[in-house]
Amino acid sequence: MADTVLLTTHRLPLAGALREAFRAEGFAVDLVPSPEHAKGVGDAVLLVLTGERDDDGASWSALADNGLGVPIFTTLPGADGRRRGRELGAVEVFPPDPAPDEVALVGRRTVERRRLQALTGIVGESEPILELLERVVQIAPVDSTVLVTGESGTGKELVARGIHALSPRKHRAFLAVNVAALSDSLLESELFGHEKGAFTGAIDARKGFFELADRGTLFLDEIGEMPLSTQTKLLRVLEQREFLRVGGESPIRVDVRIVAATNRELREAVAGGQFRRDLYYRLNILDLRLPPLRERRGDIALLIRHFVREISARVDRPFPGLSPEALRVLERHDWPGNVRELRNLVESMVVLSPGREIRPDDLPLDVRRPGAFLPVPWRPAGNEPDDSPSVDDASDNRAPGTALTQGGGLRPELEFVFRTLVDLRVDMEELRREFESYRRDRAESPGPRAFPPFRDRGGAIEIGTFTPAGQEGAAPRDAHAPGADDLHPDHDPDPEDTPTPEPPALQFRPGMTMDEIEEEAIRTVLGETGGNRRMAAERLGIGERTLYRKIQKYDLEV
Repeated sequence: MADTVLLTTHRLPLAGALREAFRAEGFAVDLVPSPEHAKGVGDAVLLVLTGERDDDGASWSALADNGLGVPIFTTLPGADGRRRGRELGAVEVFPPDPAPDEVALVGRRTVERRRLQALTGIVGESEPILELLERVVQIAPVDSTVLVTGESGTGKELVARGIHALSPRKHRAFLAVNVAALSDSLLESELFGHEKGAFTGAIDARKGFFELADRGTLFLDEIGEMPLSTQTKLLRVLEQREFLRVGGESPIRVDVRIVAATNRELREAVAGGQFRRDLYYRLNILDLRLPPLRERRGDIALLIRHFVREISARVDRPFPGLSPEALRVLERHDWPGNVRELRNLVESMVVLSPGREIRPDDLPLDVRRPGAFLPVPWRPAGNEPDDSPSVDDASDNRAPGTALTQGGGLRPELEFVFRTLVDLRVDMEELRREFESYRRDRAESPGPRAFPPFRDRGGAIEIGTFTPAGQEGAAPRDAHAPGADDLHPDHDPDPEDTPTPEPPALQFRPGMTMDEIEEEAIRTVLGETGGNRRMAAERLGIGERTLYRKIQKYDLEV
């Protein structure tokens, strides 16, 4: 049955013109003289208020919000018609004499946007998200390739599913492939399939994702991680609509719509030779940029309510609610993990609820106190005021992220952390002095050193890559340190003795967590290997998939 639009009869000539325009858009239309007449309409998707009679606008608005659950358009006469429409909560406010075709077109897009939100779970009423949904509604009916960009956790797959759900292909398959999760050789076989005997273990012929998604939609996530050899074959599929299975000889034709996604800047990858320019232009016919959550903070409360309803029903646990102060803390947070991070937090709040309203102190420390995991501020002994309170009397009314304030003591629960960090700083300083002494001793004696020099950068100690003495790649001596060649000015240096650039160095700072040390190590090795994940995984002694997961965990640029 067709979606039904309800038109009030306050102004019959306008209602008649709007009825014809909405019918042209494929809607069924009912003219309703009063809210009571509208209550029995079961397929209503939109209410258009053409006027008011005896201030009945509030009754119509209540019916739309609570009874029918549909959006409301207004086209009210009078100088204050627009203001009155906004007061009634209209999602679209038109002038008193609008163009009927325009109202009907906006109505179509509004209905499809709400259907898209219901199908995919995309939640939000902020301007960035409404613009995104509007663009999805526009591009969904066509077959052009779409490139979706956005940070991790912004919902790129939800958008891809929404495009498919609103397209003529919605009754066909939607398949999602994470390109980065598959090795180079396996990726080609998964995408294009293989023939029997094409490689060791290929005991039967197998269809790939392109064949399985024929006449449907194929979502290629993390497209920026695709190897160049596979990019060439993908380009052929996009241009010729055909491909060869691995080990095959006969081309296979398919009709597949491609939606690709990435959290990388593909233009930079093109400039660096890591992504084919022609493939980039072929993918980027239609583009969608997903805003990070910090750019639509007004949606955070809506998202929390949505996730609470969903998770409470799933785990069968009531949620006592969130205090206004806690909500303000959540709205101030930058959410580096975006919607995914928020959803995970809501799930933990529902499951671990203390049985009362959630307060700011119940939230994770890194959410309620940005920078709380950095070393606590420290004031040397002797600078404390005589009347400063003791640790036990320290006030809790401090600014977020501060554990030690002017005239205040240290929080009891942070005292151990504070003392540990101070002791660690002292130990690191002693270690640095020992390293410096070792470097001077080695510089004063001939022969290659086993360690590159150590450099102090504002309290951070850089430790270079260890290389056994005498082996290829040994770290060069300090150019300014007196060595054997400096004692013999007539000595002609061997070309092989020419200093080479030092390898990138890891930076260890007092107070670093194990995760921070791991992140720094991965970033350094990726820099050494030019972003080659396979080489980096070998150097780190971990699997390539493990490395990929850690790159995603720390949101590292490759």
